[in-house]
Amino acid sequence: MGLLQRLEMRQGQALVMTPQLLQAIKLLQLSHLDLAAYVDAELERNPLLERAEVEAPEPAESRGEAPDPGGGESDGFDGDGPAEPWLSHDLNPSRSEIEGDLGTRLDNVFPDDGPVGREAPAGDGEGLSLTPAPWSGTGGSFDGEAPDFEATLTSESSLHEHLRAQLDLATRDPVERLVGGFLVDAIDDAGYLREDLAALAERLGVGRPVVERVLGLVQGFDPSGVGARDLAECLAIQLREQDRFDPAMQALVSRLDLVAKRDFTALRRLCGVDDEDLADMLSELRRLDPKPGRAFGAGPVEVLVPDVFVRPAPDGSWLVELNSEALPRVLVNQSYYATVSRGATTDTDKAFLSECLQTANWLTRSLEQRARTILKVASEIVRQQDGFFVNGVAHLRPLNLKTVADAIGMHESTVSRVTSNKSIGTSRGTFEMKYFFTAAIPGAAGAAAHSSEAVRHRIKQLIDGEADDVLSDDALVQRLRGEGVDIARRTVAKYRESLRIPSSIERRRERAAMPAR
Repeated sequence: MGLLQRLEMRQGQALVMTPQLLQAIKLLQLSHLDLAAYVDAELERNPLLERAEVEAPEPAESRGEAPDPGGGESDGFDGDGPAEPWLSHDLNPSRSEIEGDLGTRLDNVFPDDGPVGREAPAGDGEGLSLTPAPWSGTGGSFDGEAPDFEATLTSESSLHEHLRAQLDLATRDPVERLVGGFLVDAIDDAGYLREDLAALAERLGVGRPVVERVLGLVQGFDPSGVGARDLAECLAIQLREQDRFDPAMQALVSRLDLVAKRDFTALRRLCGVDDEDLADMLSELRRLDPKPGRAFGAGPVEVLVPDVFVRPAPDGSWLVELNSEALPRVLVNQSYYATVSRGATTDTDKAFLSECLQTANWLTRSLEQRARTILKVASEIVRQQDGFFVNGVAHLRPLNLKTVADAIGMHESTVSRVTSNKSIGTSRGTFEMKYFFTAAIPGAAGAAAHSSEAVRHRIKQLIDGEADDVLSDDALVQRLRGEGVDIARRTVAKYRESLRIPSSIERRRERAAMPAR
């Protein structure tokens, strides 16, 4: 085999992902909360970036108003006279003038013998002098250090803190407090005890009866049902506190599996009650809280802020506009860059400033491009789903990413990134952009395709409108095919289960067991 050396020239194309391009792609798929956090980090890192401030009000000259000659806040005097009539009094008015202006006597409002350190006027009240008393009180004096107002702020207590406070009041035995502290720590956010009592007793070196006794103490704490080891025990604790844990209810709670299956015939035979009593017992069972600890473990409710607003226009079209509150605004401080660059002497400083300027310019352009892309995609979604915005979910059309990408001249991956973690605010509510992209279900006899979300909505309407006859999945298929939807039975069952609707057998059993009330 011979070896040969030679020079060749080749021409090719390759996609190079620069850091700036990666940044633009990353910004495109971020939600407005993640984008705000990213911009805050860039503001701390890059000295040339600054947040765009709210525009200041126009000066008085531009509004056609006379400027303030004092150059500050008006004190009521413009040189010719007082601006307000209530400032026409002398700086040291008499008591009669004050009483005349106020329409009442001063001693009816400010008693002269009150502990305010007021000097009593002589004669008819001329030269009234109100001298404030020195500050005194339990809060300390303003002459010294100001009170710590942050120390008075309170926060919502957690479930464990709430239980520990009750444990300190419930027992003074150090052993019970120790065991109770471990039990409280083993309770999860839902209020259930997830640790084995035997293992806990062995780890603490105490007998299991001691642990069970302390557990009974903890289960009597607020909220009712806390410290239970399963759902049946949680409901039993709440029923005992309401004095409703009779033998029939005890039998009902012991067979929650039959309640879940809606086997009311077996439940009536097990509890020894009739239909009306069973209905009352089940209604009472539904009023109980299966997760007593969620009132303490829940975090603050976060409202979904839409990235785009859609409003009807007077001509019948739709106005699509970006939500300015969800768009962070940053500016590049060119004057600061010019000032600092003049003082940069080393190559390291010059390179750092050049990099900061390039990053700042690219970030501002990326944010503008992101806003334009979101607006373009949202406008096309509104155009494609015009029927939804006019008539609701029933008129939702099947739509995929390729249709929108071809319409606006973008790649499918770009549309996918834009619609991720974004939402649209409409008069019908706030919806994620992904909500408008649904699969197509073919129409019967060559009719137009239907959106899967619209079909799911129609299935729910048919089941909610059931009267005496319960619709099976086959009956739903026949109804939908009569409306021009070619759908399979397994698809109907899948959509029904996604809506958390029980089967026709369970619905028929429940309807037969529940008497008309």
